Amino acid sequence: MADLFDGIVMAEQRFHGEGFQEGLAEGSHAGLAEGRRHGALHGARVGSEIGCYHGFALTWHCLLQKSTDEKNRKKIKALDSLIGMIQKFPYEDPTYDKLQEDLEKIRGKFKQGHRDIEKYATLYMMTLVI
Repeated sequence: MADLFDGIVMAEQRFHGEGFQEGLAEGSHAGLAEGRRHGALHGARVGSEIGCYHGFALTWHCLLQKSTDEKNRKKIKALDSLIGMIQKFPYEDPTYDKLQEDLEKIRGKFKQGHRDIEKYATLYMMTLVI
């Protein structure tokens, strides 16, 4: 009789263990798929952001290149620095330990260049209209 009850008690523990293992396996699979989607989306956003900065820097570098003004030379130097940082950015290595740090440096350099060029851009556009 005791064996019968032991079987019932043991069955409950066995089902609990099997359920836990199934849940763990299913959760791991779902978590991996969700992590992959999140990583792809975040990577696309970062790539788009850096591409925007790169396009900005290259465009303004070309526009300012013909200028002999000392202020514009400083802007070109800042743009060269931004372009260099972007070219060195490790797109292919998501495990790079300084990825966020380098991205923040690029953002900061862009903001610096954007402020300097924004004033020039307004004047430049006015000369095109006139």
